[in-house]
Amino acid sequence: MDDLNFPLISIVVPVHNGAKYIEDTIKSVITQTYSNWELIVIDDGSSDKTPIILKKLADMDDRIKTIFLEKCSGGPAHPRNTGISVSSGK
Repeated sequence: MDDLNFPLISIVVPVHNGAKYIEDTIKSVITQTYSNWELIVIDDGSSDKTPIILKKLADMDDRIKTIFLEKCSGGPAHPRNTGISVSSGK
């Protein structure tokens, strides 16, 4: 697939203490046939191993961007809006 003919798609994923599922979530994006994407994962103050997993996966693929919020905002709206504000795609 020639990425120049297809728009950049931004995928925004807020996560809080999602160590059990976040790796599968990210791998699901990576394995898609459409490859012109950026994945922005916003960690909403997780206290489990989520930040460690995110750093490992972001180091493996430069299309994965991570944002780490210091404390939990109480819901997905703030982290989602944070991700949207830094997105570059459609």
